[in-house]
Amino acid sequence: MRQGFFCIAFVTAMFMLGFGRGEAEELHAGYATLGSQTSVPYGWLDFCSREPQECNQPVLRPADVEVTGDTWNVLNKINRHVNHTIVPISNLAHWGTMLDHWDYPKDGKGDCKIYALEKRRELMQAGLPRQALLMTIVRDLNGEGHAILTVKTDKGEFILDNLTDQIRPWEATGYHFLKRQSQQDPNVWVAILPPKSIVSSLQ
Repeated sequence: MRQGFFCIAFVTAMFMLGFGRGEAEELHAGYATLGSQTSVPYGWLDFCSREPQECNQPVLRPADVEVTGDTWNVLNKINRHVNHTIVPISNLAHWGTMLDHWDYPKDGKGDCKIYALEKRRELMQAGLPRQALLMTIVRDLNGEGHAILTVKTDKGEFILDNLTDQIRPWEATGYHFLKRQSQQDPNVWVAILPPKSIVSSLQ
């Protein structure tokens, strides 16, 4: 997938900054319906060629994040930290190429893929299971390619996005979801089917 990602605008939304145990237990989101295996984004393949230790990973059983007050606070803390630490810059201005370049923020700058990869890394370092932290490709509200991080939990699927500090249920983003990593194997990507409400409206 070599489409451009126009995802450097940054909007600060001061929502959902921290919750106690009771509030975390009340969180609920839906689960995306997955389709068949699909093509792996070019940027992930290129990332793996440069960072093979990040991609040569064992196949694992699916695991979800258990939402507690503590884990929700970790998600919010890392989401906001990464959003406010990385300097937004377009792929072309940063790397001088229209090809998607996925990487960690080694120079402190990047676009949506860099934000999502760094959140994934920091959340794994905080002890959250890799199988629940899924790089995801969508089309944003302007129809442009965009990368986000899906966190699959026992309360549903939530989105960490560089365009907002708010952690949102996946179905509340307004995005058109295209594909994401498999829970078992980060090098396998699966299609995401439209929500049933959208499918029904098209029939």
